[in-house]
Amino acid sequence: MSASPRSMHGAGPARLAPRLSGRGSLRPTLRRAFASPRLYLFSALCIVIMALMLFPIVMSLLASLKTSAEASAVPPHYFPSAISFENYARVFHYQAGLPTYLFNSLAVAFMTIALCLLLAVPAGYGLACFPVPAKEAIFLVLLLSLMAPYQALLTPLHRLFTSLGLANTYLGLAIVHTVLQLPFSVYLMRNSFEAVPKELAEAAVMDGAKSFQALWWIFLPASLPSLVTLTLFAFITSWNEFIAALIFMNRETGFTMPVMLVGVRQGHFGAVDWGAVQAGVIISILPCLLIYLLLQKYYVSGFLNGAIK
Repeated sequence: MSASPRSMHGAGPARLAPRLSGRGSLRPTLRRAFASPRLYLFSALCIVIMALMLFPIVMSLLASLKTSAEASAVPPHYFPSAISFENYARVFHYQAGLPTYLFNSLAVAFMTIALCLLLAVPAGYGLACFPVPAKEAIFLVLLLSLMAPYQALLTPLHRLFTSLGLANTYLGLAIVHTVLQLPFSVYLMRNSFEAVPKELAEAAVMDGAKSFQALWWIFLPASLPSLVTLTLFAFITSWNEFIAALIFMNRETGFTMPVMLVGVRQGHFGAVDWGAVQAGVIISILPCLLIYLLLQKYYVSGFLNGAIK
């Protein structure tokens, strides 16, 4: 029995619906097809950049595993013929010993972090949240200090610290490193505290919170990524600083890692011991990498989500 025209008319849209929906479902597929070349290009670019970043570190690692003769060979050999740890042994037993230099660098770096936090947090809080007279001028003067080379301050600071008994001490060197890092730290904390909504602070004041309580319970938790950034920059600045460590520490047992790296590079007859240098470089990278991995969660969240949740 043949179907009636009415039934054929009613079945028409139902038959056409899958076709229409099929055409609609092709659009996301086509978009993905056109977007895939861009995605591949972006991925390839990221891989190239990552390879350029890792290439010097990989070459340093390979050079540290060579023998001294092979590391200084001309033309250079990019891959070691046999893995050797003699360079690491030489660095470990160099003069006062690697543990002594690591302890000195870590002690000065953590004291620098503590001083930067103790000084930059109240300074940034006051410049951001209180009606300080001429606070913009004060803030500008702090930033202008970044333009002065810190090497010009080392001689008067050394004479001052010698008279105060701070020369050749961890605290004296940490104060010098804090002077280098403090302007940027104040700038960072002031901008971070200014980004906190004023309504949060006003609500805390209405609930009876004092200024210190508002700082502790409102501003610091909201500015945690900035605090982590301050910690990372203070640590890296102190860990890599060389000139002040060389001038202010005149005892062999008080030198830091950068000073040790300059000393360990001296080979026979004034030649550079490239194997020992590269081994020291790899060892000095590890603490920076470790502290970054420990604080990566907060550091990355500052870029992705901002300080305010």
